[in-house]
Amino acid sequence: MTEDLPNPNQPRESEWQAPPLPEEMKKTDEPPQMSEVGTLGSIFFEPGATFEDLRRKPRFLLAGLLVVITGSLIIIGVFEKLGFERITRERMETSAMTRDMSAAEKQKSIDLKTQPFVKYLTYGSMFVASLISVLIGGLIYWLGANAMGGTMTFLRGVSVWVYSSLPPTLVLTLANVLVLFLKSADDIDVGATQTGLIHANPSFFIDSKTSPVLGAVLGTFDLFLIWGWILAAIGLRIVGKISSGAAWAIVLMVALLNVAARVIGALFQ
Repeated sequence: MTEDLPNPNQPRESEWQAPPLPEEMKKTDEPPQMSEVGTLGSIFFEPGATFEDLRRKPRFLLAGLLVVITGSLIIIGVFEKLGFERITRERMETSAMTRDMSAAEKQKSIDLKTQPFVKYLTYGSMFVASLISVLIGGLIYWLGANAMGGTMTFLRGVSVWVYSSLPPTLVLTLANVLVLFLKSADDIDVGATQTGLIHANPSFFIDSKTSPVLGAVLGTFDLFLIWGWILAAIGLRIVGKISSGAAWAIVLMVALLNVAARVIGALFQ
């Protein structure tokens, strides 16, 4: 009696198998359980559930538009309230790069910067800068999560950045709008309007004009920024599938970059 010999054309279980096609992989993805509009509200009350849904399907268009538009409107509102010429003049008087210019040179520069075309070009650049910051932030989260052993795509990184920024940005914008309506322009300090009119941080207790670097460092410990950090840590842990410690390491790295940028800006001012 002869034993059945294995068929050489039949693949063995131990042999290498080709990976599934992208179409087959997509079929195994869990579909999202929230609409994109629904995530805009749930991020305030159920951030964990929101990020779970963003892990299933990354979305950021509506939330990203809100972050970019409202974040830029804070600064534009301040310029319109105080006057473009007044802000330009006072910043030139306090900046180390322009305060030694002659009065004629300063006036010429002010006249140029307050022309309608230049003014609205400046406003447009604020929107572009906000958009670029969103893309860079998503890139940092994407690279950071993967460096920590997680599984993150670029679109998911952008989603975490946008949705962790959305609640503090919207609340901060609303607070700034109320101040713009209720406070006289003469009572607003131009030097303190670089990042808006509301400052929920220790820099409120010092004179940032005499100690700009210290004011920049203290300004980093802002309640609105900390709120965003907490949301980002939750999002990176859930969407990137990494530990809480690894998520906070990425968030703190971004915070240190923020401190460095603020200090450099303060040194130039």
